[in-house]
Amino acid sequence: MEPTPHTLVTGASSGIGRSAAVRLSRERNLILHGRNPQRLEETLRMCLNPERHTVWSFDLKNPGELAGSLTPLLVASGRCVDAFVHCAGMVTVLPMRSLDYRVAREIMKVNFFSAAEIINVLLKKKVNSQRLTNILFVSSIWSRFGARGHSAYCASKAALDGLMRALAVELAPAIRVNSILPGAIRTSMAAQGFDDLTILEKLARDYPMGTGLPDDIADAIEFVLSAKARWLTGQQIVIDGGRTVNMSLK
Repeated sequence: MEPTPHTLVTGASSGIGRSAAVRLSRERNLILHGRNPQRLEETLRMCLNPERHTVWSFDLKNPGELAGSLTPLLVASGRCVDAFVHCAGMVTVLPMRSLDYRVAREIMKVNFFSAAEIINVLLKKKVNSQRLTNILFVSSIWSRFGARGHSAYCASKAALDGLMRALAVELAPAIRVNSILPGAIRTSMAAQGFDDLTILEKLARDYPMGTGLPDDIADAIEFVLSAKARWLTGQQIVIDGGRTVNMSLK
């Protein structure tokens, strides 16, 4: 029997990942990934046709154990993954002089190494039957620019985009690989910043179109995975309300 194709969405328990999952559930079978089983179940209930989707609870801070968790989920169940969307992310704001190696390592594990490990699993013929056709990373505009206190986060997203470009060449023409680079999005991970009046005033100055919502990124994810983007690969797609083109001095 042919394996059933699914789209794997990491970080599906909240924020951009949850919005992407709900949007994609209209036309796709999903594997919803997250650390928190309860929040994953909440996402599942928000999706259309929840019986078609699968929950995968795993902590991406342990990428060395990832293959042992994901492989049986696919092999034993008759599922395969035709599209992989890496929405999971971690940020810790610390100046460089206070950045502990262990903290930086955790950020790299979640934001970068786990994505590379998932792809490694999905490229194995015996695990995924050569069904993968689409890889999409949710990166950040800070992979291309600097921000105080975000050195490890910027580095992890830059690494992710470097991986994207290399894989776009290596895996073509069978697999398309792209990154979406959001600006400031109102998610739970960014909640502290949006609660700060000083930061809100700065965002209002810097973003010509205002700050974004998770659904703004979900719209782009849906397009990039679709046949309408069949000739799109190796691209950093910036969606930031005009932030990175705003050079105004205010």
